[in-house]
Amino acid sequence: MIRLLLVDDQEMFRQGLAALLALEEDLEVVGQAGDGARAIALAETLQPDIILMDVQMPICDGVAATRAIHQRYPWIRVLVLTTFDQDEYIWQSLQAGALGYLLKSTPSKQVAAAVRTLSQGYSQLGPTIAPKLFAQLQSMALPPREGVQDRFSDRELEILKLLGQGNTNQDIAQTLHLAHGTVKNHISRILSELGVSDRTQAALWAKQHGFC
Repeated sequence: MIRLLLVDDQEMFRQGLAALLALEEDLEVVGQAGDGARAIALAETLQPDIILMDVQMPICDGVAATRAIHQRYPWIRVLVLTTFDQDEYIWQSLQAGALGYLLKSTPSKQVAAAVRTLSQGYSQLGPTIAPKLFAQLQSMALPPREGVQDRFSDRELEILKLLGQGNTNQDIAQTLHLAHGTVKNHISRILSELGVSDRTQAALWAKQHGFC
């Protein structure tokens, strides 16, 4: 059973989504929040598997809440579900630690499928979101593949591939049978070698250059 926390300041939308997701045998809505601050508190007490997070909310927005939850509970995966498809929201959410980004117009069956995808450690982008992200990626001055991969050990290349697939540090540690601290050290060196500032850019580089 995949345990879900729904975070949206529109109560009617939350209730409607909860009712639709309740029809899925493998999904369980364990809590709801109307703002980011409440979402952070419930993430601690409920420890859901997946959080469906809106972007614009009072008190604490979805980007800030995603960042706080990802830093404190990196095993909890965040799927952004919002009406906003502006580039800045997409990029900021993914940089904050979200593994997926869908619009609220997405049919509930597709939302459920995206939840299952995230639960397996993979990222999920809506059909109108992915082109925006890759367009932004193409404008980034990321290093070319040639010459870079030779500076990585076989273990670091494995970690880079898993990063590109959307895996968290905990997922990588479990998959490769490594300590969490060892994975963090490897990722820090990967970021340094690529000359990028965060794991999102490293993951995008891995995707762009065919490592995953």
